[in-house]
Amino acid sequence: MKYDVTVIGSGPGGYVSAIRCAQLGMKVAVVEKYNTLGGTCLNVGCIPSKALLDSSHHYHDAEHTFKEHGIEIAKPKINFEQMIARKGEVVKQNVEGVAYLMKKNKIDVFTGHGSFVDKNTIKVAGEKEETISTDKVIIATGSKPSTLPFIEIDKKRVITSTEALVLKEIPKHLIIIGGGVIGLELGSVYARLGSQVSVVEYFDKIIPTMDSTMSRELTKSLKKLGMKFYTKHKVTEVKGTAKTVTVKADTPKGEVLELKGDYCLVSVGRRAYTDGLGLENIGITTDKAGRIETDAHLKTSVDNIYAIGDVVKGAMLAHKAEEEGVMVAEQLAGQKPHIDYNLIPGVVYTWPEVAGVGKTEEQLKESGMDYKVGSFPYKALGRARASMDTDGLVKVLADKNTDEILGIHIIGARAADMIAAGVTAMEFRASAEDVSRMSHAHPTYMEAVKEACLAASDAGAIHM
Repeated sequence: MKYDVTVIGSGPGGYVSAIRCAQLGMKVAVVEKYNTLGGTCLNVGCIPSKALLDSSHHYHDAEHTFKEHGIEIAKPKINFEQMIARKGEVVKQNVEGVAYLMKKNKIDVFTGHGSFVDKNTIKVAGEKEETISTDKVIIATGSKPSTLPFIEIDKKRVITSTEALVLKEIPKHLIIIGGGVIGLELGSVYARLGSQVSVVEYFDKIIPTMDSTMSRELTKSLKKLGMKFYTKHKVTEVKGTAKTVTVKADTPKGEVLELKGDYCLVSVGRRAYTDGLGLENIGITTDKAGRIETDAHLKTSVDNIYAIGDVVKGAMLAHKAEEEGVMVAEQLAGQKPHIDYNLIPGVVYTWPEVAGVGKTEEQLKESGMDYKVGSFPYKALGRARASMDTDGLVKVLADKNTDEILGIHIIGARAADMIAAGVTAMEFRASAEDVSRMSHAHPTYMEAVKEACLAASDAGAIHM
C-alpha cells in the first residue's frame, strides 16, 4: 500500500506527528520496533518515572508531614511490588491511549524494525517482513541511554534508567553517575523510600545546563532528603559483582573517592538512536554525536525525508519532539509553522520541582547583555506556608533597558505547571511590569511570579 507519510518511531514526536499529518488529510503509516506504542517517554521514561515520583512523594509525606498536619497514622509501610505494579498500570493506560488515537485517526501501525531500502521504500522486519511504499518519511526513532567507554552495563548491578524503573528491591545504597535530570529524579524516588543515594557529577554543580541559582537551591533541598553530592569528580572505574558495585572517582584534590553500593545508576545523558535504520542506503550521514543533520525546516539531505526529536540537535525533551512533529506535518500540508527553541521549557520533577524557560543568568552574562534580576522566595508565600512547601524561589531576568522578560526560572512546588505562564509571557514578549500588573489569585504559588516581576522593577516586591 502507498502512504503519503510514514513515521518511523511512535514516541511523543512520532505519534504526535502522525496524528497531525492524518488530521491534515494525509494517509499515514507508523512503524514501531516494539510491541507497545509511545516510545521511551511512555514506556520507560517520562511517564513511569513520574508515577514513581508521585508514589514516593505520598510515602514521604505520610512519614514526615502527616503528623504536623494533624493526621496520625501507624508508621507507613512500603509495598514496593505494588508501587511498581501501579507504575506499570499507568504506563499501560497511556500506551493504550496512543493505540486508540492511531485507530481514531485511521493511522496504520506496522510492528517491527523499520529500515530504508531506498528513499521511498521502508522495510519492516517483524513477525513477518513487510514493505511500505511512501512519499515522505519522518524519522522519529528517539534516543537510548549513554554510558562511558569503560563502564559495562550489566543491567543487574550497573544499570540505566530503564532498569531503575523495574527493580525488585529498594537499594540500600544507590550510586548515581551524573547529576542531570534523570539521575536526580530517580535518585529522589529512592532517597524518599529510604535508600542512601550518592551522586557523582563531573561538573561543579548538578543540573549544569540550568540556571546556577536553581542548581544551588535544588542541592540544598535534596540534601535534606539525605542525598550526598560529589561534584567535580571524574569517575574512573565501575566494577559490579553479584551483589555489590564499586565506583572510583578522582576528586578535585587529586585523591581517589571509592563508593560501595548495591546498585549503580549510570545517568550520563542519552544518545541518538539510529541503529539499523539503513541511512547509508539513502545517503544520510550523522554528526559526531550520532544525530541526523537537518536544515531549519527539519529536512535531511534527502529531499523527502525529515527527522525530529532526539535524533536531531537540541534538547532531548518529549515536548520539543512534539512541537517538531507538528511543525513538519504542517509544513508538508503547505503551512508555515515556526518553533522558537528559546521558549522550550525545561523541567526537573524532583520536589521541589525545577523549571526554566529562556536565557539563564550565565548565558546573559556571557552575551554581555544588560539585564536585571528579580526574585521572590516561596517562604514568603501564604500558599506555600499552608502546604508546607516553603523551599524554593522564582527568578525573573529582564532586559535592563526595555524590561522585556528574557528568562524565568522557578524552583518550588508546582514549578512544572507554573512555567507555562512564563512561556506565555515570553511568547507575547511581555515585560516584567506587564506580568506584575496582572491580577494573580490569592493565595497561589503563582503570586511568586508576580512578586519576582515586581522585584525586577523599580517598584520592588510587596511581600518581601
